[in-house]
Amino acid sequence: MVLPVLVLVVTALVWGLLVVLAQIQCVDAARAGARAAARQDPEGAVTRVARDAAPRGAEVTVTRRGDHVHVVVVADPPGMGVLPFRLREEAVAEAEDMVRTVGTRTPGGART
Repeated sequence: MVLPVLVLVVTALVWGLLVVLAQIQCVDAARAGARAAARQDPEGAVTRVARDAAPRGAEVTVTRRGDHVHVVVVADPPGMGVLPFRLREEAVAEAEDMVRTVGTRTPGGART
């Protein structure tokens, strides 16, 4: 009686660990995509960078709102696919063409 319960508990723990690892992959993928988009990489390259870091089968969406780029990664949790939730992560970065440095000095020593 104890052995089947122990197997069930261990299986649930391993599955939970796999879900956490997939969520971390979504975070990494969204951040990598946002960095690439902020550098003004082509949209295809941004999507490819995010998909390479994301879990298999993840959906990647890249949008630009004003001076910010948003990358959303959505993936199904590992397992049998019958779970009622999806993993989702969003990263936002300011586009580099909009980033300004305040109080820096030019080569001649003047402040900008």
